[in-house]
Amino acid sequence: MTRTALCAALVGLLCTAIPATAQVLLGRVVGVSDGDTLTVLDSTKVPHRVRLSGIDAPEKRQPFGERSKENLSRLAFGKDARAECREQDRYGRQVCRVSVAGQDVAVAQLESGLAWWFRRYASEQPPQERTLYEAIETRASIDRVGLWRDPDPVPPWEWRKRLREQE
Repeated sequence: MTRTALCAALVGLLCTAIPATAQVLLGRVVGVSDGDTLTVLDSTKVPHRVRLSGIDAPEKRQPFGERSKENLSRLAFGKDARAECREQDRYGRQVCRVSVAGQDVAVAQLESGLAWWFRRYASEQPPQERTLYEAIETRASIDRVGLWRDPDPVPPWEWRKRLREQE
């Protein structure tokens, strides 16, 4: 997929209706924990831990983990954000599609090769979003961007599993 086609798809994605069950959270990003988790402070000064929907970023101690966190910080920290939250994960974080200045930061993480499209939860994404995220991850992989430069990149879900097995 060309960059132009990706941009057109992204514009189409951003113009789709927000699901009726989505909660919209507006605020400032005041913290970035890793490449797929941030904290949004709403207008009433309540912090919300937010997990980016549709991606899984390398763990902090994993190769590219710090770069992924740094990139998300560059994209979002200290900036106003719009989070369309669909659910809560088992850790109490809201799972959201987050935009900063109209840019989907999960898409930006995928484009930078600093996250994987989280196929395990693909069925929870709208079809257009699934298609877009998969195409962007594929393009980053083909172009060997970011973590895709590694000859054998290990997805975070496999990394976490290996750590559990070593305990």
